[in-house]
Amino acid sequence: MQFKPIFLGTADPRSEMAQYRSFFEMLGNWSFGDYFKVEACAMAWELLTHGYEIPADRLYVTYFRGDPELGLAADEETKEIWLSLGVPPSRILPFGLKENFWEMGDTGPCGPCTEIHYDHIGGRNAAPLVNQDSPEVVEIWNLVFMQYNRESDGCLRPLPQCHVDTGMGLERLVTILQGQRSNYATDLFAPVLKAIERGSQAPPYQGRLGAEDSHHVDMAYRVVADHIRTLSVCIADGVYPGTSGAELVLRRILRRAVRFSSEVLRAPPGLLSSLVPTVVEILGDAYPELEREKSQIMRILNESEEAFLVSLQRGRHIIERTIQQGGANLTFPVGVSWSLYRNLGFPLDLIGLMLEERGLCLDTEALDRLAVEEAEKKVRNQQADGAPARVHLDVHSLAELQHRGVPRTNDSPKYNYRLGADGRYVFTPCQATVLTLYRDQSLVSAVDRGERCAAILDRTCYYAEQGGQSCDVGYFVRDGEQDVLFPVESVHVAGGYVVHEITAAEPLRVGDRLLLYLDEGQRLACMVKHTATHLLNFALRQVLGEGTAQRGSHVTAERLRFDVGVTGPVSGVQLQEVEKLLQELIAQDLEIDTAHIPLSDAKCIRGLRTVDEVYPDPVRVVSVGVPVEKLMNPSCQDGLQTSVELCCGTHLLRTAAIEDLVIISEKPLVKGIVRLIAVTGEEARQARETGQLLLREVESITERMKTRPATLSEAQQLSKEIGLLSENVDNAPIPQWQRKELQTTLKSLQRSANTAIRKVEERQAMEKVESLVEKYSHHQPVIVDAVYVESLPVLVKLVNQVCDRRPGSAVMLLSRLSSGKVLCACHVPKGSTSGLSAADWTIAVCSTMKGKAGGSTVVANGTGTSDTLDDVLQTAMNFAQIKQQKDDSNVQ
Repeated sequence: MQFKPIFLGTADPRSEMAQYRSFFEMLGNWSFGDYFKVEACAMAWELLTHGYEIPADRLYVTYFRGDPELGLAADEETKEIWLSLGVPPSRILPFGLKENFWEMGDTGPCGPCTEIHYDHIGGRNAAPLVNQDSPEVVEIWNLVFMQYNRESDGCLRPLPQCHVDTGMGLERLVTILQGQRSNYATDLFAPVLKAIERGSQAPPYQGRLGAEDSHHVDMAYRVVADHIRTLSVCIADGVYPGTSGAELVLRRILRRAVRFSSEVLRAPPGLLSSLVPTVVEILGDAYPELEREKSQIMRILNESEEAFLVSLQRGRHIIERTIQQGGANLTFPVGVSWSLYRNLGFPLDLIGLMLEERGLCLDTEALDRLAVEEAEKKVRNQQADGAPARVHLDVHSLAELQHRGVPRTNDSPKYNYRLGADGRYVFTPCQATVLTLYRDQSLVSAVDRGERCAAILDRTCYYAEQGGQSCDVGYFVRDGEQDVLFPVESVHVAGGYVVHEITAAEPLRVGDRLLLYLDEGQRLACMVKHTATHLLNFALRQVLGEGTAQRGSHVTAERLRFDVGVTGPVSGVQLQEVEKLLQELIAQDLEIDTAHIPLSDAKCIRGLRTVDEVYPDPVRVVSVGVPVEKLMNPSCQDGLQTSVELCCGTHLLRTAAIEDLVIISEKPLVKGIVRLIAVTGEEARQARETGQLLLREVESITERMKTRPATLSEAQQLSKEIGLLSENVDNAPIPQWQRKELQTTLKSLQRSANTAIRKVEERQAMEKVESLVEKYSHHQPVIVDAVYVESLPVLVKLVNQVCDRRPGSAVMLLSRLSSGKVLCACHVPKGSTSGLSAADWTIAVCSTMKGKAGGSTVVANGTGTSDTLDDVLQTAMNFAQIKQQKDDSNVQ
């Protein structure tokens, strides 16, 4: 959250942010230490009941009832405030953590909140319906009182100042003010619903819910109206439907809208884009970027809708076919559901609705298990550098294939892709024939539905795991049976045969004709990372010198790993130079040329980079910016100034699609070899943004350090903030060169903070010494007193200084910390005739506090625990006096 420095008190006091008091956004407001609970509740009640003239007898308020397990008391203060404002006790309702305690995450600012709810009916006691998901009683405003910070150990500490964050739902407020019962009846939605009616063949919107909406028509109206607003605003902000992160969420939202639009509302293609002008008319004043990006929004919606309608038609056929084969079974096969979701991009809730319409149910528990398994598999794959699980062809099966004369797989179609007129990559499906199947260490001629096996085809467009690039995934369909999908889970090469690991959706036999479809998003992401790896290899050589050499690499859809041999440490400046060179190469949008040529010819290319591998003959040469044919001329020197490598991987056709590359990690593997991890595209942009945010935080705390902390607590707070910031810098995905710079700065800041703490402690210690010396101005054989210091070394130093100023006195000082821990230190003059031992004295005192102590006859220290120091001080004085009395009697 952008205001976190204010809540934690870490904002630079000279910055604009530090001057913030109230900030209005989203029908709510922030108060940054300007006012708190009393004013927030009073203003909210005033605005609702007088400003908006909402009847007070329809409003209910909630407050935090506390949580004994977490040691959180009930927010009785807020309850009393509402009572003072005239809210009847029966309308002030307590709720727990889930409803009335707000936290921004596992750590960070948090606090209780109070909510205001509205009863649409009125004239009754609606208290039992509050927070019960009733459409008749809805929350309209939430006032969050940020007064704590959740520490990493889970404990709550008060914030330096108390803050307020309030938020009110625009749609719900408009519903109340316009006298409606539903958001969709307001002028925020009504024009969109009318536009949907005009663009579809559906009957007018009736506002029906549940069983009354038997054909889901009104639900479809609401889904499309909601989703078109979301899609329009997100695309205007630059978030497009895609294959990962927020983009994937948006793609699923779009596909859900398309399905309801086409199947339930029976609208022709293009309905979604036709609604954009209406959305712009309603929201354009608040979001001017909608008008500016209107054409772009409509274009993206049309293209995405067209692409999904093809998958939707196929999915419908798959569902119908599966239902026909399933007989009386009311639970739809989970494998088919997962295949629709994984391979055709169907949101699971859409599948469930389509099945519900046919009287079937979805096995959500089994789907959840599959989702967990896929996530765990992805984590395992990432931990193993992306290596997929494999079905290995044993040597006997390989020999049998060769004995039968089964031809090796022609995998040249994996390079058959092009750039379309719109600049997007086009991957053409590949036609292939099943040559043999492999299951349970045996070659077989057929497999049954649901069996896991490996398929060897006469040709394939799939890239098999090799050369450091992870394999393609996707699915097969039988020629003429577009509604039966065979998911391809991994691909590898064995003896020249490309092995496709699949799960048979239907019986599969040798001789079956197939169409092969790639997961285009994953393939393209791998192409981006692989081409980026070649450029990185070249840039490292340019910056670090010819002594660098590639020692290994691995490319997945998520990131690239590159191991490089170096002659010395890699500096942050060098990493930054590498990234700058890469950005230049990417921006030039250089063409990537490839060619298969004899290995002997390839070895004559000046500047050719190879790794310690056995290469086939002929070999594939990948050159950036210079045609391979030109490089084959022995006199050509261009290869020395660009990336030229032997590589069988799939690559981009031009460099601009990489967008950017950021090295986010650099770690030594062994002496002379460094491992680099890098990201590209959107992940690279996010890494740079995160780096800039952390840079600003470091600059802010640097400025604050220039003003010497006045108190020990201020110095310790600065030290803690620097430590937390250092942890963020160490772990966040940011440019590695920037991480090194920030780490250096933070180490210096931490030393300065430690020095500041020491100086404040020394200053305070001297003040305490002077106070004690003045207090005990006359010679006293024993001085026992309490002071407050936070560390035992400081207390020991304090005791020694008092002894220096009051020679001949035995001194014991104790300090009780807020946690209840007690620090104890003492000093007995060397050669004292009293017989008092510092060690015995400290052990006696600390043992009464169930603590430990130790030392010599002259100096000693220890710790313990006590609720109060009164008794401890008396024990210390009594022990010393008794010792002295015994010694006096012995002398007599």
